[in-house]
Amino acid sequence: MKKLMDDHRKMFGEFEVIDFVDESEIQGLRSQIDVDAPLEVHWSWEYGSEVEELRRLYEKGKVNQWNAELDLDWEMPVSKDEFVLNPQASMLAQACALLGKDEATQKAAAFDELAYTLSQLLHGEQAALQICGQLTNVCEKMDEKWYASSQVIDEARHVEAISKFLQRKMGTIYPVGATLKVLLDELLAAETMKKKTLGMQTLFEGTAVGIMDLMRSESRNDFFTDMIRRIEQDESRHAAFGVLMMRRVVKEAEKEEMEELEDWAFSILEALNANQQLDMLRLLGPKYDIDPENITRMFVALPNHAELNSLAFMHTVIPNLQRLGLITERTESDWRRVGLMVDQRGGQRPSSVEFHLA
Repeated sequence: MKKLMDDHRKMFGEFEVIDFVDESEIQGLRSQIDVDAPLEVHWSWEYGSEVEELRRLYEKGKVNQWNAELDLDWEMPVSKDEFVLNPQASMLAQACALLGKDEATQKAAAFDELAYTLSQLLHGEQAALQICGQLTNVCEKMDEKWYASSQVIDEARHVEAISKFLQRKMGTIYPVGATLKVLLDELLAAETMKKKTLGMQTLFEGTAVGIMDLMRSESRNDFFTDMIRRIEQDESRHAAFGVLMMRRVVKEAEKEEMEELEDWAFSILEALNANQQLDMLRLLGPKYDIDPENITRMFVALPNHAELNSLAFMHTVIPNLQRLGLITERTESDWRRVGLMVDQRGGQRPSSVEFHLA
C-alpha cells in the first residue's frame, strides 16, 4: 500500500512516524500557495429534488445558520493564566509537569498547544471552504450542489470564528504544519468528486468532529465551549453529507475501485496520524525544554497508546468508513496496527485523556 511522505519516515521503536526537521523545506511547503487542481464543471438541468435525504440535510443546514460575530459573546474572557482545557488534555502541560515545572508554565504550555491545534483546524477549515467550492462544480445533481454551496458558507463562518478567536483571545495564529499542508494539498488536487468527497467530507470532517468533541468535553471556558459546540454541530452535518454521498458511490463501485478508495482513505489518515504531533513539538517543545523525539517515543510506547491515540478517529470517521465498506478484512489489521482503530467498549471513551507518562 502506498505511503505518503515516505522520505520523512523513521521508526520510533515499533511505530513509524512522519517527521519534518528541515526548516527550509517546511517554509518551502508553506510558500506553495497555488495548487494545480484539475476541475470539471457539470451543468444540471433538473431543478427539482432527486435525492431527498440530501435536500433534507440542506434544509436542516438553512435553519441552523449562526453569525460568528453576533451570536458569540466576544466579551467573555479567555485567559492564558487559566487552563482553557483540562490539563490532562494537553501533552505539553503534562510533559512540563513531569519536568517539575510550575503550574504557571504548565498553563502557558497548554495555552500554546491549544493555539497550535486550533490553528491547524483553521487551516483545515480553509481547505474545506475551497474544496466545497470545487464540489459545487463537480457534483452532478442539484441537491448535491445546493448542499455543497450551503457548506461553503458554513466553512467561511468557521474560518471567521476560529481566526477571530485566535487573534482576539489567544494572540497568535500558528502556520500550517508541514504534514497537514501536504495532506490538504493532496485533497485539493484530488482528480475526482469521489476522492474529494471521501477525503474532505468523510476523512477530515469526521476527524474534526472527533477532535472538537474531545476539546468540548475537556473545556473549562464557557466561550470556548460555545464556539466549539456551534462549529461541531455544523461539522456533524458535513460528515453526514460525506456519508450520504459516499453511500451512493460505494453502491455503484466495482471491487477494484472500492479497494482503491479503501487504500487511499487509509493512506491519508495513516499519514495524518503518523506525525504524532511532531510538527507541534518541533515548534513549541524547545520553548519548554521538551525534547520532541523523547516525548513522542514515550507516548507511542505506552501500553494504552492505541486506546488514547484512536479517540478522535473512533468517534466518527472510523465507524463511518466501516459502514461504507471502506474498512474490510483486507485492511483492518493495518488500521489496528497504527492505533487508528480499537474495539469500542460499549461506545464509551476512556474517562480521561491523560497520557500517563509518569
